[in-house]
Amino acid sequence: MGDIEAPDSSQPRQSVLMSVLPSKEFATSRKGMLLIAEEALSFISFVCFAASAAAAFVTVPLLAFLASVFFLFAYSTKFNERFKGFCFPLMDFIRCVTSSIIFFIISIMAVSKYPDGSSKAAGIFGFIATVVFALDFYVIFNELAGFLKQRGESNEEPAGQRDDFSDSDSD
Repeated sequence: MGDIEAPDSSQPRQSVLMSVLPSKEFATSRKGMLLIAEEALSFISFVCFAASAAAAFVTVPLLAFLASVFFLFAYSTKFNERFKGFCFPLMDFIRCVTSSIIFFIISIMAVSKYPDGSSKAAGIFGFIATVVFALDFYVIFNELAGFLKQRGESNEEPAGQRDDFSDSDSD
């Protein structure tokens, strides 16, 4: 029965909760802080929309919250590095762009159309979430643009070789 290994008693056991939470290094990084802020603002906006007359908009913050939880989990556990077929930064960029636009629209509608205080609070938190999502997609865009620029420069042929070929064709 050599298939099952005896647990190593010299290492302390981590609780299940500690294994799910992001590491301190990731949580204090720029991406970690943005994702945690997105989660918090989406959840607060969800609670405010659920308690308001604008309860029809409760789906957007809930989906944004769940997507932020997924990406926080994926980035903190390095889950995104295991799947090379998916372009996680591009999926994260699309998530941030759509969340930012939709949060902006429903926040305008909640503030202008509904008179109760919780709708106004949901709208204010939605505007703040819009700014955080926009900041996140700006950061992701800069990282993607830098990556694509480096990749494009490595794939291009040197300019001298192109000129030599073009000169010989024109003769």
